[in-house]
Amino acid sequence: MNVYTPILVLGALGAGFAVFSVVMASIVGPKRYNRAKLEAYECGIEPTPHAAGGGRFPIKYYLTAMLFIVFDIEIVFLYPWAVTFDALGLFGLVEMLLFVLTVFVAYAYVWRRGGLEWD
Repeated sequence: MNVYTPILVLGALGAGFAVFSVVMASIVGPKRYNRAKLEAYECGIEPTPHAAGGGRFPIKYYLTAMLFIVFDIEIVFLYPWAVTFDALGLFGLVEMLLFVLTVFVAYAYVWRRGGLEWD
């Protein structure tokens, strides 16, 4: 348990600071509310009502999300490989080259299909 004591103390200090900051901001902060401050923020544009079932998202939104996940997963695999590069040797290098080549093929496919154009 002595090993975890500093971590627990640091977590308690962080949580205490967060709670203290929120409470003090609500006590000390200005309380000048008006209609504009109470509305939802829409980049300065008046909010428009949506359909009862919610608005439809364009397919570009989902493609961007999937691209982010693909390249985020690539980084998740590249970091531990870079840390243990010496221990893995040639086998690790070949495996990572195959992995990066696979991700590059996916990147080239998306680029060729126009998935990276934002207009």
